[in-house]
Amino acid sequence: MPCRGVLGRVSGSSIGGAINVDTRVRLVIEFCADRVESEIPIQLLILLSKDWNMLQRWVLVFSLSLGAIRPTTQIRDRPGQYAQADIQYGSQIYSAQCSPCHGPDGDSIEGVELGSGQFRRASSDADLRTIVTMGIGGTAMPPFNFDAGELAGIIAYLRNMRNVDAVALGDVNRGRTVFEGTGNCMSCHRVNGKGSRVAPDLSNIGTIRTANALQSSLVDPTGSMLPVNRSVRAVTRDGTVIRGRRLNEDTYSVQLIDDHEHLVSLLKANLREFTVLKTSSMPSYEGKLSSQDLGDVIAYLLSLKGPR
Repeated sequence: MPCRGVLGRVSGSSIGGAINVDTRVRLVIEFCADRVESEIPIQLLILLSKDWNMLQRWVLVFSLSLGAIRPTTQIRDRPGQYAQADIQYGSQIYSAQCSPCHGPDGDSIEGVELGSGQFRRASSDADLRTIVTMGIGGTAMPPFNFDAGELAGIIAYLRNMRNVDAVALGDVNRGRTVFEGTGNCMSCHRVNGKGSRVAPDLSNIGTIRTANALQSSLVDPTGSMLPVNRSVRAVTRDGTVIRGRRLNEDTYSVQLIDDHEHLVSLLKANLREFTVLKTSSMPSYEGKLSSQDLGDVIAYLLSLKGPR
């Protein structure tokens, strides 16, 4: 059943209108309905919903495996068509993980010239992803446990090694300073137990978003916003307006964190209006931060991998 069919099952009668379906599952299916035309086992989504971080990571990996992410985050098969931010991130990963064996130019192993853009065992990005994550049996090539953002970066760099010089994405420590200071990001976001809960927690954002996706989020928050991160606006019968980030929703109620970080639970029967907002409250940092500051912030966000 395609994602749209699963979405219909969740919202329709085949599951039953009285059953509470966690908002996280419903929004993940909404995400799939927007982007993926493939079968998603609803039982798997419900199981994964018990671990929200794993659910987010699974959706991104699943989507990347199908080439289903929109062009801003897609791993492409044509060199020169990759986002510079992903290439830069991949350069860092290659230097740390790959160059000890393959060398800085990709030609230190006899018969292997990664810098040529031609690969004996891979003709597509999907083939490269398989080799990187599974290794090559009978050779010294080991499997790597890269997260989705790291995998997108290393593939982008391998496809562009011959076209780019050594690049640096940015400085993590400078990025943390901008994030916590001039960027004022912690007034909404939270990292490792510090900051606000108004916007999504970014403690593990480096494992679930690519460098290019993070760059897009900083310069075009609305265009890059995932359905799961959309805020809601509710108006009660007495005219009180409540706006916040949705945490859970079922047939009869919705729970959210409002703009003052208060947990609010609302009965839908008591609401006059309930709207999902498609415009992000996050400001664009294009023109507000220098290109160096943006690169530093992206480097910092990519370093956020959650508890290890």
